[in-house]
Amino acid sequence: MNKNQKVLVLGGRGLVGSAIIRELKKRGFDSILSPTSRELNLLEQSDVRKYFKENSPDIVILAAAKVGGIIANNTYRADFIFENLGIQQNVFEASFNEKIDKLLFLGSSCIYPKNCPQPMKEEHLLTDSLEQTNEPYAIAKIAGLKMAESFNRQYGTKYYSVMPTNLYGVNDNYDLENSHVIPGLIARMDLAIKNGDEEFKVWGTGKPRREFLYVDDMASACLHVLSIDGEVPDLINIGTGEDIEIGEVAKLIALKMGYKGRLVFDTEKPDGTMRKLLDVSRIKSLGWKPEVSLSDGIDKSISYYQGLS
Repeated sequence: MNKNQKVLVLGGRGLVGSAIIRELKKRGFDSILSPTSRELNLLEQSDVRKYFKENSPDIVILAAAKVGGIIANNTYRADFIFENLGIQQNVFEASFNEKIDKLLFLGSSCIYPKNCPQPMKEEHLLTDSLEQTNEPYAIAKIAGLKMAESFNRQYGTKYYSVMPTNLYGVNDNYDLENSHVIPGLIARMDLAIKNGDEEFKVWGTGKPRREFLYVDDMASACLHVLSIDGEVPDLINIGTGEDIEIGEVAKLIALKMGYKGRLVFDTEKPDGTMRKLLDVSRIKSLGWKPEVSLSDGIDKSISYYQGLS
């Protein structure tokens, strides 16, 4: 990458896309395209073709996707597979037609089998069945990374796929029902504090272990991959290589937010996969490592959320 290249960030208003834009600006890039969904409907093939032809980006970062937590994934199954497949197909086609220099596709760690060996290595992909609660979303993401791999094999393109672990941070979705673990806990705990609730329910048993990566670290990893000269693996895990029980995350957030009540576990809510830890030896061997600790990242997330209200 060089600072004179035109970079198209799709999904630039979301958690990852906005972090990538911040990182690009920090590194001196000033030719950044980031159309809103109103300006460019990624589900309309003709609109995508027209936008690429008129704007001629050099690099495309596909951070746009229909995303949500475990309940949203399990409830809106058709929407998650249909919309993500459509977005990916349209963007890949337009990128190929316009001879884009490099494309970065963002997947998700849910692509790996439900009972995957831990930590999960890139070669574990498609070795067993998926977690049922988010299977449609995972299948869409697998199709995207296989599309990138297939274009590379057939046409010699430079389309890279990165698989982030659970992300959180600035511009996250803090919806009380359809958010991911950390923002959901922060938003619901803030409400519990305001209501004076003596009990706070943590969804599930609290026993599942999860790996969390602050989104600004994810952005730096994405640009690091795009900046590599020479061969880049088709698939690269991005994470910290460390995990923690969700119950312990809830306790940490309660401590930081000053919640004095009792934490209870709502076992009627699903746990999902009991452990999801990425093997990050591949990205580390390429010269990248995270900088923000979980404690510091949660502090930043709490401050951001409190600034919204």
